[in-house]
Amino acid sequence: MLHNYLIIVLRNIKRNQIFSFINIIGLAVGMSVAILIGLWMYDEFTFDQYHSNYERIAQVMQHQTVNGNKGTQNAIPRPLEIALRSSYNNYFTHLSMATWTGEHILAYREQKLSRSGNYMQPSITEMLSLQMIQGKRNGLQDPSSILLSESTAKALFGDTEAMGQTIKIDNKDFVKVAGVYKDLPYNTTFRDLEFIAPWDLFVRSQEWVQRAADRWGNNSFQLFVQLSPSADIESVSEKIKKVKAQADPDEVPFKPEIFLYPMKDWHLRSDWKDGRNAGGRIQIVWMFGVIGVFVLLLACINFMNLSTARSEKRAKEVGIRKSIGSERRQLIGQFLGESLLITGFSFFLALVLVQLSLPLFNDISDKKISILWTNPLFWLFGVGFSVLTGLIAGSYPALYLSSFDPVSVLKGTFRAGGQASLPRKILVVVQFTVSVSLIIGTIIVYRQIQYSKDRPIGYNRDGLAMVMMSTPDFQGKFSVLQRDLKKSGSILEMAESSSPLTSVWSNNGGFSWKGKHPDLQTDFATIWVSPEFGKTVGWNFTQGRDFSKEYLTDSTGIVLNEAAVKFMGVKDPVGMEIDWGGDVKLHVLGVIKDMLMQSPYRPVKPTIYLMNKLDANWLILKLNPAHSASQSMKQIQAVFTKHIPQVPFEYKFADAEYATKFNSEERLGKLATFFATLAIFISCLGIFGLASFTAEQRRKEIGIRKVLGASIFNLWQLLSKEFVVLVLTSFVIATPIAWYFLQSWLQNYTYRIEISWWIFAIAGMGALMITLATVSYQAIKAAIANPTKSLRTE
Repeated sequence: MLHNYLIIVLRNIKRNQIFSFINIIGLAVGMSVAILIGLWMYDEFTFDQYHSNYERIAQVMQHQTVNGNKGTQNAIPRPLEIALRSSYNNYFTHLSMATWTGEHILAYREQKLSRSGNYMQPSITEMLSLQMIQGKRNGLQDPSSILLSESTAKALFGDTEAMGQTIKIDNKDFVKVAGVYKDLPYNTTFRDLEFIAPWDLFVRSQEWVQRAADRWGNNSFQLFVQLSPSADIESVSEKIKKVKAQADPDEVPFKPEIFLYPMKDWHLRSDWKDGRNAGGRIQIVWMFGVIGVFVLLLACINFMNLSTARSEKRAKEVGIRKSIGSERRQLIGQFLGESLLITGFSFFLALVLVQLSLPLFNDISDKKISILWTNPLFWLFGVGFSVLTGLIAGSYPALYLSSFDPVSVLKGTFRAGGQASLPRKILVVVQFTVSVSLIIGTIIVYRQIQYSKDRPIGYNRDGLAMVMMSTPDFQGKFSVLQRDLKKSGSILEMAESSSPLTSVWSNNGGFSWKGKHPDLQTDFATIWVSPEFGKTVGWNFTQGRDFSKEYLTDSTGIVLNEAAVKFMGVKDPVGMEIDWGGDVKLHVLGVIKDMLMQSPYRPVKPTIYLMNKLDANWLILKLNPAHSASQSMKQIQAVFTKHIPQVPFEYKFADAEYATKFNSEERLGKLATFFATLAIFISCLGIFGLASFTAEQRRKEIGIRKVLGASIFNLWQLLSKEFVVLVLTSFVIATPIAWYFLQSWLQNYTYRIEISWWIFAIAGMGALMITLATVSYQAIKAAIANPTKSLRTE
């Protein structure tokens, strides 16, 4: 019997090639989307699970309240680690202080590489479950040691044995390779950890870190912990909550609350609002999961629509089978079997499509996922998913076809009835409701991104290059570099800064001024710059003047941004004195328009720019627009190589770094576009199939109308009208649904667009035009056919 069923299925596929093609391709595309989203979600939900103890690993974080606003940060003071070790050590298996992951120069003989890494305490290697290729995890016990990732060791030493080799970090500290570990996977928070150096080495080489040992107000470090098996994250968080507030009276006004943030939440639940976790990426994950279900549903709808639409073609077959004794359950089994066979073909094709599209998908989504060929769960879900899809997609046709009355069918009096097409119309409406919603969502996501990109940034980032001064070799070289670079004609100006142009590395409080409310707490972004900074970046003054080398008093001068003036509540700040910490007197030179240096979606933070009294971290170069950027960078590299040959020349363009702030939203937009396009494609396949069937079903009617004088336009209008009504109905349903969810999504952004009516109009018109383009081919083809062919046969 199975053999007979298979023959029948293959014959039906061959006899109805267009409809079979639409069914198989539609299901395959729908399945491939569902598989891609499933793999993407699997990657998201297994993020950080590479570390075997990830459920017990946490980062120590804190809430702080400033002027009634409760904020959350992962930067903590150094004495907190000492307090936890001394008073709460029984709750932890491991603790590890850490710097921030950043670029450092690793040098071995003549080989010099820039690699991202971290200074950490030794227990981090056990916490992260590093898989050692050479050496042991405890290699960081020696303060003069270093652990390298496999790729870093290969880049430094080639085929030479790495163990025991001596290298230099940032041209100042000699360390010996004590181990090589496997590169960490892409779906872990520590994927950029290309080397680990000892925390004690960092403390020994940095005086400011040594001074921070008892300063609770210096939040410049990270602390990771692994809880003991008997400890619970929530209960331990409650026990250590007041450690900072009780240790330092100066911190009491900020109401610091220490807590543990579990690793399992780092990636998906990283947003905080008013001291409470507000979710984060998890919303996007579930959103795309819903999209995957809906796209698969669209493919199933196509299958059901086309199968039921062609029911009259198979009515006689059903009548004959019933008349010779076939039971309804046998017919249901046959049609479900056909459905399962088609979904089997579709699943195989879907795997091929997924394999082919993964490089593009990974590029769009910033992933490194692959099909889990050897994972039994993948096949369990894949096959189960196909069977379920086949049963769902074939259930309605099977029940519908098997219900035909054999007597009516064989007498030729069977008609599907006026209500037979109603389920198809409902399903088409569902299809286009999803498609129109995705179109609206895609437009709004891209408009929000563009709106943020067009936000004024307060300076001219064109032609600005940034060079990080990562080693002591840069110290004392500013003047000679500036002289030679200007002489080469490659730059117009050059300056130093303690922060890059696209971030703020330092925040400080303790400021007071005349008229300040005694309860007002201060928290300013503080950036030290050289006098040339303003000319280099082209900032815009609204009051006062820029720094100048000609005035010695400018050494205590500061420049405020507009946000700082607004926060301070003063109208004419130029010339006013500001006290910092009770022992430093500053005077305001001028006020600039807000420079956007942090998130383009958030308000600019009140900022104070000071004359450079600390070691600068960055060189800011204004390229000469008269020369090409590539030509200028070659000349700049030559100058740097001449004066600082020990350090490989590396730079970043300000506009490129600023663009990275939109990466997450742009990926969201690209993924939405990708899935919306496929959803529309699947919907159009279904419309095309239904239009083909409708034209075939009404072939005789079209012939009669044509003989009676109907024009091609009249006939096109006749066949297109039904689908236009369905799409317009979908638009009416999709509009409030899309508005509700997208309005909620936009609330995540302080600077956001208003949802305009024309966005919905464009989406509706787009869906309508796509539908008409799809239907028109079949409608015009039927309209121009010779009517004698359709009228001369019964």
